[in-house]
This record gives sequence, structure tokens and C-alpha cells, in this order.
Amino acid sequence: MRRGIFIAGTDTEVGKTHVTCRLLKQLRGEAIDAVGMKPIASGMEIVEGRMANQDIEMIWQASGESLSRELINQYAYQPFIAPHLAAARQAEIITIDVIDRALAELEQRSDVVIIEGAGGLMTPINRNQTFLDLVHALDLVVVLVVAIRLGCINHALLTQNALKKAGIPFVAWVANYVENVEQNPEVIETLQLFLDAPMLGILPWQGTENGENKFDLSSLNKLIGIQ
Repeated sequence: MRRGIFIAGTDTEVGKTHVTCRLLKQLRGEAIDAVGMKPIASGMEIVEGRMANQDIEMIWQASGESLSRELINQYAYQPFIAPHLAAARQAEIITIDVIDRALAELEQRSDVVIIEGAGGLMTPINRNQTFLDLVHALDLVVVLVVAIRLGCINHALLTQNALKKAGIPFVAWVANYVENVEQNPEVIETLQLFLDAPMLGILPWQGTENGENKFDLSSLNKLIGIQ
């Protein structure tokens, strides 16, 4: 198995980039050479005369700013729509081989690579494949970001079932409060009961976060061979 962790989400806008960057910063703070990757991104904007994407920039910064953005991201599109639709508008086809080559280079230059997806696992990347197929082809393990809001239990269990069916290791999950609502321990307890992977931690609403909570990475460190 490769030294790569795929950050999946129960949906779009659930905090995948936030979790990716926190993982990178925590691992690098523990002297582990962790780098990030967002192979497919949409929602590019012109910033200071060049095309840029906030997620890519955040991951680039959290990776130590030593990597080229081309290694972090292979496919980027201006419309904020599903990747396969954005690619089609440019008469382009997203291929797993291109991403695989970039990942292999990053693996040679680091201890672990944190790869962020786009949308949920069943989001198409081309006419025949989804992010689930990408994860399977790249032989990655998955950390799931669960947005704590109405419907999250169903979304989390559907994602877990898809991973099981594909034979992809589901190694951990993060509870992320993406709305400014009162924390509900019963939802967290239900997720812990039904999800087959350990919880790395709970992220409160970002407006109230004190920045001191750390993820419990003991389960991940064993699986990716980092002590």
C-alpha cells in the first residue's frame, strides 16, 4: 500500500481542505515530511495576473511552500462545477495516469502524501470513473470528513458502504461542525457506533475554534508505516 491518505468528504463544502491542512501542519510539526495534493480542482480565479485556487494555495502553504503547484494540482478549471463537466468544456479528459505519476514523485520526496478529493467519493472525474475509482487505482487509504449537519449520518454510512464494496481501507474519520450550531453529542455517538473506523477528532465551528485541538493520529501512523 502506498504512503498516501485520501481525504474524502460526505459531500462538497464539508471542510476537506481545512482537515487536509490541519493534518499536514500537525504531521510536519512532529517532524514528519508530509506534503499535500489536490489533483483536481474547480473554481479557479485570476489573482495578480495568474490563475489561482484557494484550496491549492492553502495546501501549498501547509506543505512548506517548497513544491511546485503543478505537483500539487494536475487539473484545474475555472467553473465551480463537477470536474468532468468542467473538463468537458475545455475538451479535456481527466486521466488517473497523470495523477498517478505526480503522486509517485511526491512519494519519493516525502514521508506521506495527503490527497484531497473534490466533492464526494461518487463525484465523476470523467465519463467512466469517479473519485472512488481514483482512490482504488492509486491504492490509497481513506479518511472521511463528516460535516455534522442534518443528513450527515446517512451520508457517512453510504460512503462507508461504497468503500467496503470497493475494498478500499476506511481508516479514520473527522467530525467537522460546518455550521454555527450547538454541538450534538448524540450525533457523534451514533456515528461512532455505526462507522467502522476510529474518529481522529472533532472540529468545532471555525469561528469558535481555539486552534489547540489536535488529531489522534495513532491509528494512521501505524497504517502508513510512520512511527
